[in-house]
Amino acid sequence: MTHRIAILGAGVMGETLLSAILSSGHRTDHLVISEKREERAAELRERHGVEVTGNAEAAAGADIVLLVVKPQDVPALLEEIAGAVRPGATVVSLAAGVRIATMEQALAEGVAVVRAMPNTPAVIGAGMFGISPGNAVTDEQLADVVTMLESGGRVVVVDEAQQNAVTGVSGSGPAYVFYLAEAMIAGGVDAGLDPDVARELATQTVLGAARLLAESADTAEELRRRVTSPHGTTHAAIATLDEHGVSAAVVAAVGSAAARSAELSGPA
Repeated sequence: MTHRIAILGAGVMGETLLSAILSSGHRTDHLVISEKREERAAELRERHGVEVTGNAEAAAGADIVLLVVKPQDVPALLEEIAGAVRPGATVVSLAAGVRIATMEQALAEGVAVVRAMPNTPAVIGAGMFGISPGNAVTDEQLADVVTMLESGGRVVVVDEAQQNAVTGVSGSGPAYVFYLAEAMIAGGVDAGLDPDVARELATQTVLGAARLLAESADTAEELRRRVTSPHGTTHAAIATLDEHGVSAAVVAAVGSAAARSAELSGPA
């Protein structure tokens, strides 16, 4: 049986998930998205051929309800849909820092809750989702959530206590890669390259290195060592990165993002 899925929030990530789920073969008549602005609602209907309605209306009768709104908007949204979400349904929150217990307390008994941390490459189907199930989530419900989110990328299941670390590594992680690419492009331009050429070189290098890491059985450390011949050009580059403390800075950056995620979550 095809599950009825409601997506509450029609921003970039909401529409990304809508597109991904539809591209996986899900029926349009079993998928609904919420949007209050009529102009945006009309755009979504025309582009995707799906029902667009209000939050409570979308949640009513859905088997899986995705909360794709800003963290500060979650409390009001939960209050709005609490009476509409049926017992036995699964609510999946993609809002950073919102704890499972917060959602369980706001929803009816018997509603299963899953906390998820996405990242922006989901826009092209290459996202990374770290998900954590609440106590009421069955193996079947968890498997359904994994299958649904895999339409937008890869999924790992972690304990909720690890969600802040997930945020530090993959939730914020694309920004670290873009930051590195920016610096590589700037370095290329400084060395005499045309900006467009420097961008193409840096972009394909990042893409190729990521694919090699993903498809190789070797660790990132081993792959780096293979490129770094003693006293060669890469050795000089890595030595410079070490002199500037880049590795330690990245580790600290992940820790800072994780710590900020914990702050946003509030006291346990």
